[in-house]
Amino acid sequence: MLAFLDRGNIGNARIAGMAKDLALDTNRYNWLLNMFYITYVIAEFSVLLWKVFPPHIVGSLVVFSWGLIATVQAGVQSWGGEMALRFLLGAFEAAYGPGIIYLLSFFYLRHEIGFRCGIFASAAPLASTFAGALAYGITSGHSKLANWRLLFLVEGLPTVLMSVIAFFFIPDSPEKARFVTTEERAIVRSRTVRQVGSVSSERIGGVKLKDVLSIFIDPKAWMCALMYFCGNVSYSSLPVFLPTILEDMGYTAINAQGLSAPPSFAAFLFALITTWIADKTQQRCFVLFVTSAIGGVGYIILATVETVGVRYFATFLASAGVFSTIPNILALTLNNQGNDTRRGMSIVLINLIGQCGPFLGTNVFPLEERPRYIKGMSICASFMFFSAILALSQRVLLMWENRKLDRKYGPVKKETEGKSESVAVENYGPNFRYVL
Repeated sequence: MLAFLDRGNIGNARIAGMAKDLALDTNRYNWLLNMFYITYVIAEFSVLLWKVFPPHIVGSLVVFSWGLIATVQAGVQSWGGEMALRFLLGAFEAAYGPGIIYLLSFFYLRHEIGFRCGIFASAAPLASTFAGALAYGITSGHSKLANWRLLFLVEGLPTVLMSVIAFFFIPDSPEKARFVTTEERAIVRSRTVRQVGSVSSERIGGVKLKDVLSIFIDPKAWMCALMYFCGNVSYSSLPVFLPTILEDMGYTAINAQGLSAPPSFAAFLFALITTWIADKTQQRCFVLFVTSAIGGVGYIILATVETVGVRYFATFLASAGVFSTIPNILALTLNNQGNDTRRGMSIVLINLIGQCGPFLGTNVFPLEERPRYIKGMSICASFMFFSAILALSQRVLLMWENRKLDRKYGPVKKETEGKSESVAVENYGPNFRYVL
């Protein structure tokens, strides 16, 4: 949650006086948003550090680093200085968010991972909820320090403190987790067998080059990457532009800060509900179709309707659709790779492609097109609907692949808990089937 808060609070800072103090026009503000994602994309391969080095060390170092950078923003004096800090912020956050998702795949089975991705990714709308409420409280006061500087200070320092907690509480592996009892370790070992086929498999300490390269010729991984790109066009722009969009509906800057919280909280709940449903039904592509379509409808309403009440309702639809699409894509990606290296590289690939979406998403809401931002809303709607089409296309592809595996190995027999589940080198073992 702190990562998303420190990444997106620039939207609240903008209307709290930062734009005036740093002379930020539309072009300069967009460059601040873009700079974060430039380094976020470049640094994506740092995700594999979570497999090479102990996760509690990697995690705590990156949390401390981006927390310090986020806090230092309170003292920035120029646009150039803020550009440098956003550059560093993107580099360190790139190692954390995707890395945690990858680490979760070491702990949870395929029918469990979706809801856990939902819990993690739902921190984004939850952060937006707190960002709106917190920004409202901070910017409505009369501090001697500029409101936007106080905002960065108050929201950055907790991240620095959290790095200490991360060092002691991020587990390196299921077997080494501090909170696991002796009895639970036996259960953990049996679950490891189901995931990698052997108790003795070393899951932290290195990667296989063959598996790294194989991801780049896997059409399933590329389709997930395209869906992630589509989702991120809207996912990146919504938190940083929502306060401005609400302000342009006629609300005061202070009220816009507060009114941005309810849609974000609704999105938080919807992300948890949809990932839970996808886990229970194992129909991730259908769920993705629904969430993407809901987001698209929300943006269509925002682009075509002038009534303020209806437009505010549409922000609920857009937020719910966008923020729930992302964790469901992550779960689908992890589900359909058969070993740890491939899962890690699939996360790298979808972020290499997907995090290019923000370069478009953060540039389609110029202030010159206020108050309705018809072009920006239409672009976001188009990509959400395209994501829905890709989800159905991915399902067709996975069904076809499963039929091929059925013809080769015969129907899958349900394995009992702890019994060895064969995972071949090319992840097409007798018991492996793709999750639809």
